[in-house]
Amino acid sequence: MSQSVEEFLQSLQGQLNYDNSPITIVLAAGHGKRIKSNTSKMLHEIWGEPTSVRVINAASKGLNSPNSIAVVGIKAKEVAEAIDESENGLFALQSEQLGTGHAAMIALDLIDATQKVGDIYIFPGDMGLLTEDVVSDFQKAFDESGAGMMILTGIYEGDPNDNHYGRIVRVPQTDIDGNSSRDDCRKVIEIKEYKDVLVIEGDYILNYNGKKYKYTRDELLGINEYNSGVYACKYNYINDHIRKIGTDNAQGEVYITDLIKKFNNNGIAVDAHPSLTNEAVMGFNTKSVLYDMNNIYRDKVYEKLKDLVTFEDKDDFFIADEVVEQLLQLEKKHTVLDIYIGKGVYIGADVTLSRNVTVERNSILTAEMTLGEDAFVNQNSVIE
Repeated sequence: MSQSVEEFLQSLQGQLNYDNSPITIVLAAGHGKRIKSNTSKMLHEIWGEPTSVRVINAASKGLNSPNSIAVVGIKAKEVAEAIDESENGLFALQSEQLGTGHAAMIALDLIDATQKVGDIYIFPGDMGLLTEDVVSDFQKAFDESGAGMMILTGIYEGDPNDNHYGRIVRVPQTDIDGNSSRDDCRKVIEIKEYKDVLVIEGDYILNYNGKKYKYTRDELLGINEYNSGVYACKYNYINDHIRKIGTDNAQGEVYITDLIKKFNNNGIAVDAHPSLTNEAVMGFNTKSVLYDMNNIYRDKVYEKLKDLVTFEDKDDFFIADEVVEQLLQLEKKHTVLDIYIGKGVYIGADVTLSRNVTVERNSILTAEMTLGEDAFVNQNSVIE
């Protein structure tokens, strides 16, 4: 008798540390229709690693906490199997994709509210360029803000009319009557989607903390700070209010962004913090964007190794992260490496390189192996 999805996920369940450590929730339930692939979007790779795995690893290191809950849905078994690396990781099954808020609710249901629960951090599973530095910086900003919720944002640098992201609408310095907004200044009132900005006619009025604030359509269009889809929340606040979010929208779904209004209406401050880099908050829906993200990652690898290793072609090689780290450590011991990597070379995670190694073009090395000093690999070699 075949094992059900629920039974399979149960076999992988770990145990959260209830010591006020942060908990990462990764939204990895969607398949991604626009990626046009039978492979789940969450299993598409950034530099040899599934994007959802990269998100969990970056969050775990950045928050210094192994606690994670991955929300899986379509192709749940395959996604969970790829992610399953931590004894402190849980899996929540979202059988129907009913929005980001619904996914977060399912994850929160796995948390024991009677324990000492730390802050909740929510990440999209397709943000494969996320780094631990960005996560750590975001956590520090959230801790210092005193807010109940914080949004990680990007800064759009192009033509505002090409910015189709949701705008972060903050409290301006003065209200509609010219009175100072005081401590409310820069707090987040809402996230306004691009398509909703386009249909605004006349003044757009928002209420916040008993005051009214006015925006024009052009002012909203000109906002270059956008929502990345990454959120930090105090556990008690999100656990209390997310279940009160309705489905009053065209899709009939529950969205995390609707928490902002709930929090504001209950006197809970919402803040936002820009990411250290826009690259780190990139997600993908199409093959072309995934390709661009891989190129960005390759360029970062090249920057790390360009003065240690000779590359025949800096735009055509693959060296797994584990090998990159090994080379960086090797350089600390010997200074001079004299390693040559030919065009089109692929070096997998289980390969160890020594000094004076030459790997000629189009060779593929994926076996568990050590290339000793002065080793030479002929072009087009395949060692699997």
